[in-house]
Amino acid sequence: MSMENLNPHGHDRSVEATDEARRRSAAARLFDIRRVIGGLFTAYGAIVTLIGVFDGDSAVQKAQGVRINLWAGVGMLAFGVLMLLWQWRNPVEPPETSDEER
Repeated sequence: MSMENLNPHGHDRSVEATDEARRRSAAARLFDIRRVIGGLFTAYGAIVTLIGVFDGDSAVQKAQGVRINLWAGVGMLAFGVLMLLWQWRNPVEPPETSDEER
């Protein structure tokens, strides 16, 4: 390892750059809006689907014979899973660092 590749504290600059890139990548994936929307729709869709499965006759009659909670829950669940699959298949790229930040 050459001395010019070390910072004033004796740490390798390339290792620091790699660690910084890894942190940026993790933060970009964590705050991807598709993950948040997909997770919420999946969770709420599962709850509404379960409510729709166990709806009584009075709830079905209020909706003119349609199991509206079941269908709305299945739709929400499908949308949430699609968002999560989209996020998984096409992950977000971490932002590029400018020369000034390096």
